[in-house]
Amino acid sequence: MNTDDLIRHLASDTRPVARNSVARRLAIGIIVGGIASALLILASIGIRPDLGTAMQGASFWMKWGYTFSLSIAALVTTAQLARPDSGRLRGLWALAIPVLLLAAVGLLELARTPSSQWLAMWLGHSWKSCPWLVLSLSAPIFAGLLWSFRRLAPTRLRAAGAAAGLSAGAFAATVYCIHCPEVSAIFVLTWYSLGILLATLLGMLVGPRLLRW
Repeated sequence: MNTDDLIRHLASDTRPVARNSVARRLAIGIIVGGIASALLILASIGIRPDLGTAMQGASFWMKWGYTFSLSIAALVTTAQLARPDSGRLRGLWALAIPVLLLAAVGLLELARTPSSQWLAMWLGHSWKSCPWLVLSLSAPIFAGLLWSFRRLAPTRLRAAGAAAGLSAGAFAATVYCIHCPEVSAIFVLTWYSLGILLATLLGMLVGPRLLRW
């Protein structure tokens, strides 16, 4: 059997892949991981007692909008890297939009606040724990994305790991909003983003080992 015959024989039993199968599988992984992260919050640090009241204020939706939009932009990049030979990545610029918008909100907050209160706004009450909690909550979501990748075919493993870590970190920060009482945009921009960055770096480090196929 020559090479062309072998290729035709191997391809004869293949079935077409369903449209949006990559997005659907990634969504399953991140939703299951997100539920696990939410249960982890319930079992450990708990939901903020005034969540219902907080959801009526703009600061909650400011935080949630930042983390959720960042997670969606990161998932788009992750979906591209989940395919073999992903080529040039499209839409990376979208990752900067939530960051720039939140930075603008933070600057407006600082302009309206006496400089003597800036440090308190920046540090809040939980700056020491916030990044590490976001990183910890990203672990179940990252695990869910690893499950998703098992039936996908990434070839740029370090970049795919970083994108998965970024998606997991941003989605974990979204879940973390149900616990975190902080209201300052500059706090969210600094300490939430640090936790997301840590998850991204961890994904980049472990990607080549865990995503190999």
